[in-house]
Amino acid sequence: MENVIIIGTGPAGYTAAIYAARAELKPVILTGDQPGGQLTTTSEVENFPGFPDGIMGPELMNKMQAQAERFGTRVEFGIMVTNVEKNDDGTFAVHTKPVFADAVTVMQTKTVIVASGATARYLGIEGEEQYIGGRGLTACAVCDGAFFKGVPVAVIGGGDSACEEADFLTKYASKVYLVHRRDELRASKIMAKRVMEHPKIEMVWNSQLAGYKEAENGNINAIVLDNTVDGSTSDLPVEGVFMAIGHTPNTSFLSTDLMDLDPSGYAIPVPGKTATKTPGIFVAGDVADTVYRQGITAAGLGCAAALEAEKFLSGH
Repeated sequence: MENVIIIGTGPAGYTAAIYAARAELKPVILTGDQPGGQLTTTSEVENFPGFPDGIMGPELMNKMQAQAERFGTRVEFGIMVTNVEKNDDGTFAVHTKPVFADAVTVMQTKTVIVASGATARYLGIEGEEQYIGGRGLTACAVCDGAFFKGVPVAVIGGGDSACEEADFLTKYASKVYLVHRRDELRASKIMAKRVMEHPKIEMVWNSQLAGYKEAENGNINAIVLDNTVDGSTSDLPVEGVFMAIGHTPNTSFLSTDLMDLDPSGYAIPVPGKTATKTPGIFVAGDVADTVYRQGITAAGLGCAAALEAEKFLSGH
């Protein structure tokens, strides 16, 4: 019987582990199939406090892991969670399996911190993954926009998030192309008006991303667009591509009997808390964040979840 099992190893999971371990709870953290979370796909992180010269995303996650382990966290690598059940005594059964195997193991725990994050949606174009993380393709303008100063970029999408990304990128890019597969944005009227009137943003209507072209150094230097009306194909010279077609929260293993989920699958905590409707289950990070999606906000929520879990355990 564990005191706390933490599901996920991004900034939320590792911060929760650091605080829980320092409270002598001997937490167990399950990494899933992407140890370190989304930040491991980011090249340089310049906006995480404490690193004035920036730090590589994987290095930052490695430092967090080392800090968590230093205080007694047990890290279980390559372990996926398939289901969480509540036992009759109020404890929990966490069903797990290795990433590349089918053998199921059930772990028992008094509390659970869900920090499984969210996965940015990409289009699944052949070879797309090779450009993620430093070669021109990203899903976070706030994280990576500063790396594209003075060069043209494209934002893929048509909702509020796409418009916000495009507007933000005008601070850095020489030109921002907003590529949308229809001839009208899905964004709110005020956001749509803002981007369409911005002198540095150009709308590319009725177009969908079909491929990438690269320079000799392997970085993106153009995208291939298919026109959704006449079927024609064209190249658009850009050095950065920002995907803004949404995120998928990693909550497929959670039952709505234990956790309230919004229509998109994001976990819904008790207002102002990381606790959920089920006593003993807490959420932290992007799995419950539809607004900020930053490493530092995830870390803060991880801290809060660990403190709430400690208080819960001390009261039982």
